[in-house]
Amino acid sequence: MPPRSDPTRRPGGVQAGDGRLGGVPTGGDRRGVVPDGAGGGEVGGEPGRTGHPAGTGGDAGIRPVPALLGAAERHLRVGTPTELRDAVTRSHLDDGRCVGWYGPTAPGWRVAIDAERAAAEVPPALAARFGPVDFWARWTRAESLCKLAEVPVAAWWRRHGLSVPPHAGAVWRTLRLADLVITVAFAP
Repeated sequence: MPPRSDPTRRPGGVQAGDGRLGGVPTGGDRRGVVPDGAGGGEVGGEPGRTGHPAGTGGDAGIRPVPALLGAAERHLRVGTPTELRDAVTRSHLDDGRCVGWYGPTAPGWRVAIDAERAAAEVPPALAARFGPVDFWARWTRAESLCKLAEVPVAAWWRRHGLSVPPHAGAVWRTLRLADLVITVAFAP
């Protein structure tokens, strides 16, 4: 079943954001947009959505999830793996830090996160394969969806690259928090 129309959705599958990147005003800068045409979201924007998650009972089944995504900044913590050992789910960074999700659970939904340092250099082989533009936003989104689908990232790459398949049945938000790009994703 296709998703119901959303009056806040802009053409190209990108939803209106609040013009901020993780609480830092952007001055209208649109470099964080992830326009994949199938769902999306943007860095600092509202949740993306693909397909209509099966068995959710229409929009009533996803109401808590967009609210959690909209308030993601309040549910994310950055620290050491030891400090964040009680997180619902975590993502480990290349500099030894960890990002943890401390939001409430949504009945019938699983959550996954992925985080990367926004200023990290894109590995040349990955930049050549997927392009460097908005790489970390696309990467964290794909990684989060891989975790939810329980699919190895290499298998995802072969099938979808760093894009989202049209009927993934997931909702997500990619945001900037301090020096990080983080995607929080939910799937039934």
